[in-house]
Amino acid sequence: MGSRLTEEQSDFVAALRDFAKHECGTREQRDALTGGGREAHHPGLYARLAELGWLGVCLPEEYGGAGGGLADACLFLEETSYGMVPAGGFVTTVIAAKAYERFATERQRQEVLTGAVRGDVLSIAMSEPGAGSDVGALRCRARRAPDGGWLVDGQKTWISNAHCAKSILLVARTGEDKHAGLTMFHLPAGTPGVEVRGIETMGGREVNDVFLTGVRLPDDAVVGEVDGGWRQLMAGLNYERLFLAANMLGLARRAFDDAVTYVREREQFGRPVGSFQALRHRIADLATEIECARLLVREVALDCDAQPDRLFPREASMAKLKATETAKRAALEGMQMMGGYGYTTEFDMERHLRAAVVSTVYGGTSEIQRDVIGKSYGL
Repeated sequence: MGSRLTEEQSDFVAALRDFAKHECGTREQRDALTGGGREAHHPGLYARLAELGWLGVCLPEEYGGAGGGLADACLFLEETSYGMVPAGGFVTTVIAAKAYERFATERQRQEVLTGAVRGDVLSIAMSEPGAGSDVGALRCRARRAPDGGWLVDGQKTWISNAHCAKSILLVARTGEDKHAGLTMFHLPAGTPGVEVRGIETMGGREVNDVFLTGVRLPDDAVVGEVDGGWRQLMAGLNYERLFLAANMLGLARRAFDDAVTYVREREQFGRPVGSFQALRHRIADLATEIECARLLVREVALDCDAQPDRLFPREASMAKLKATETAKRAALEGMQMMGGYGYTTEFDMERHLRAAVVSTVYGGTSEIQRDVIGKSYGL
């Protein structure tokens, strides 16, 4: 896509920027909405995004969505991230929603997708204490109950937005085969036997442990096919990696712009520090890297929209790798160029760094992305 947006997309971006400027344009506004930066999601503001019809940007029209594509969702993620809009629930929601759209029953789609458009947050639970990058090693077990339905026991960890989710898309073991023994389940919030316990991180309240003890689920809680969860997860990698990339692209742009604003205004030795060659070259390199990431993310999104039934493991991993590593570099370089002020909570740069650092870990580490890319060349 490059910078060549359609007229409708250009209007959408302009509206998102106007919303972000009006609602989150000052540090005071952002602190009030996020508890001083500790909360990534504000339910009230998220409800307003739903009222504007933006949360269904890439969901089907028959469920109240706008019927747009992944490229449109990426624009939403990029611009809300750039504008520091506390809509952290959207990333997991749209990832989970695309799985429901593709594999769920009509009853499940009606419930979950219409809810997502209205502002419900969704979460997805895969990782466990002993199963992170190796998702096939998970041990949370779902067994057939003697009187029908399923009994689920186990623990999930690092589950984003579970504390504010209307429902969780749970991946549990139903068979002994490492990959062919996984199943997805629809787990509504408040189900007896489920305990959500927050994990404190340097980014605030984002992730959780989820404990499941004797959880009873009906037969129709299965999303897709029994023992078909691995295949369904693989089919969703385009979405997860691309959406995370778009989110971090917006953060990279914001960290860059904040750094440029600072070095233009900060004076040492009688002139703006940005006029010194060392900083000019840093800015030039960062600008080039961010532009490369932007073009990659948008082109991969267009490819996925053009061929929705095709997997793009190499390209999606490239987008996730490039955007997240660029965001981390932009925040680190921004802090370095701002000196001591970049380290203070008076400025947003330290907040950018806390948000960017973890992006190279979640959703598949940078090492895993490189491994996927390397294997795609037969290595």
